[in-house]
Amino acid sequence: MRPTRLLPALLASTLALTLALAGPLPLAAQVETQAPAAIPRAARVAVERIVVHGNALEGALEGDSADRTVIVVLPPSYGRNKAMRYPVVYALHGYSIGAEQWTGELHVPRVIENAFAQGAREAIYVFPDSKTVHNGSMYSSSATTGDFENFIAGDLVAAIDRRYRTIPRRESRGLVGHSMGGYGATRIGMKHSDVFGALYLMSPCCLSSRGLFGVTPEALKAYAAMKSPADSASLPWAQRGTLAAAAAWSPNPRNPPLYLDLPLTSDGKPREDVLARWAANAPLSFVDQYISQMRRYAAIAMDVGDKDGLKDDTARLHQALESYGVANSLTIYDGDHTNRVAFRFQDQVVPFFSQHLVFGTRK
Repeated sequence: MRPTRLLPALLASTLALTLALAGPLPLAAQVETQAPAAIPRAARVAVERIVVHGNALEGALEGDSADRTVIVVLPPSYGRNKAMRYPVVYALHGYSIGAEQWTGELHVPRVIENAFAQGAREAIYVFPDSKTVHNGSMYSSSATTGDFENFIAGDLVAAIDRRYRTIPRRESRGLVGHSMGGYGATRIGMKHSDVFGALYLMSPCCLSSRGLFGVTPEALKAYAAMKSPADSASLPWAQRGTLAAAAAWSPNPRNPPLYLDLPLTSDGKPREDVLARWAANAPLSFVDQYISQMRRYAAIAMDVGDKDGLKDDTARLHQALESYGVANSLTIYDGDHTNRVAFRFQDQVVPFFSQHLVFGTRK
């Protein structure tokens, strides 16, 4: 058994999960983003906060709750048109923030109200919280964090279909995510085309496998002092990102107290077996296996800022799909990782799903 707390910390590579900027790592989890102006005539949506139990999340070794907060945005006509069913768009947040912070950065509900006022067709928007003890689930399947991949594609979708007047068909479900959420939408989208019918990837992180970066004496001391996963709350952002990735991609039920393996030994040597497990979770490593599934989507779109460090990998995914003849679009816009996210959601994401999902089924 290898005691995890004695392994050195890795500085996150382009785990640069939520804020993959070229400059220094941010100190705060949530960033300030510019808000589109409110449209005075926009009809108001209804916002509900519910709790969804994840059967797929039960028994997670690091102790995160299987009961997840979910923010649901119901369109203006939902309360008065009792005979109408609606498509559903599932929107996944990035690393180090949860659903509340994500909707804050997007300026929900304003951007959804504005988009509807500008002509987008009405749909239900769902924002699940997938934050974990190490600040992010990676939307992966892990005994340590829980199976967030199947929570999103299974438990959550089933719960929303039971509770609301949805159109319970893949052609009427969309999936979108930003940064770590973009990784999640990529991973889940490739593996669950039987659940979703249109896919939008916003600045997706972690598409390619990465090598090791430097470690510091401070990081080594911090890991050595940890006695439980909850101790990561006091660690710097990058060190927590490393733990989040390891918990998701290299879980180890026999390695308490963190129940994960890191890609370095206690004397600083790379562990090729762990690096291989990390690489196996990189979408650019497994996209070739899911081409037939990706062909099922009515539409696939990606966007990324021209000043975002994730631009090259996003372009590589676009090119990989193109090489197989899988229709998809890539927009490189003037901006960085977060500064245009609210405008992109309002002016691109909501209209995209308005165009490509199946609407109009009555109860």
